[in-house]
Amino acid sequence: MISVGIVGATGYTGVELLRLLASHPQVQIAAVTSRGDAGTPVAGMFPSLRGMVELDFVAPEVEQLAGCDAVFFATPHGVAHALAGPLLERGVRVIDLSADFRIRDAEVWAHWYGQAHGAPQWLDEAVYGLPELNRERIRGARLLAVPGCYPTAVSLGLLPLLQARAIDPADIIADAKSGVSGAGRKAQVGGLFAEVGENFRAYGSAGHRHLPEIRQTLETVAGGAVGLVFQPHLVPMIRGIHATLYARPLDVDMDFQALFEAFYREEPFVDVLPPGAHPETASVRGTNLCRIAVVRPAESERLMVLSVIDNLVKGASGQAVQGMNLMFGFPEGQGLEAVPVFP
Repeated sequence: MISVGIVGATGYTGVELLRLLASHPQVQIAAVTSRGDAGTPVAGMFPSLRGMVELDFVAPEVEQLAGCDAVFFATPHGVAHALAGPLLERGVRVIDLSADFRIRDAEVWAHWYGQAHGAPQWLDEAVYGLPELNRERIRGARLLAVPGCYPTAVSLGLLPLLQARAIDPADIIADAKSGVSGAGRKAQVGGLFAEVGENFRAYGSAGHRHLPEIRQTLETVAGGAVGLVFQPHLVPMIRGIHATLYARPLDVDMDFQALFEAFYREEPFVDVLPPGAHPETASVRGTNLCRIAVVRPAESERLMVLSVIDNLVKGASGQAVQGMNLMFGFPEGQGLEAVPVFP
């Protein structure tokens, strides 16, 4: 049994993390923080947790969290920079769901996030928390950088192809759609029901913050530069990401279905669908699953990969719990056994 703290638990990833950890048999939630809501019962803000989490929010102070075995950060960028170091120095393991430690180059991070990196001295220690890529490194990590939602869906759809040198790395297109929960819980005009409902729009065409993270992962696997076009869209649903990935095969006769099935055969949270199937976001809702289909479009030299996840689970909090399980030697799927919710 380990004790954990959660910093910034008032957002969607925070409450999702609470939902998963509250029923984890090896976890005791010791502290849930929010500077603005200190003293408020957690279940008062999130009635879904009534009877599951009987704690009040407390201020995010290092001394309050230093007694935990692990601390999760479900915070906006920049917050973990200030608190992660002091916690690591006290022997606490840090699992960061923000973007603070995902990008290895502090200058690249500063360019995309509009401020200087606040803790560059910890970047070399941070382990990128995609289990399908870094499982063994995650087991020994003290600082885990949980991947973003778009990067998870895109990377899982491309890893087998890049590792096998099966596609042209200079010619990749990632066309991805996300539900509105991916924008967070803050009040903003673009997230209003009247703005999102019956609407479908692209955004971030000039450059999205997840682009350098995706490129970093793909280039690590490819062993060199990757030419990537990444276009995100907002669709009128709450949860889910659907990534449609286009690549140019180097060997048109390769059995890509067999390649994906072999690559993910032992992966507990990646499901390669049979030929002719199309994954749906509803088929992974509330779970840590990624479902993938491989398609050869008619009369085209392209290869298409369809990848779906729940952005709040495999794209955030579920992947964080999966990483925690690896770090502490628990069964990798513990606390993540939920069956998808449908309809």
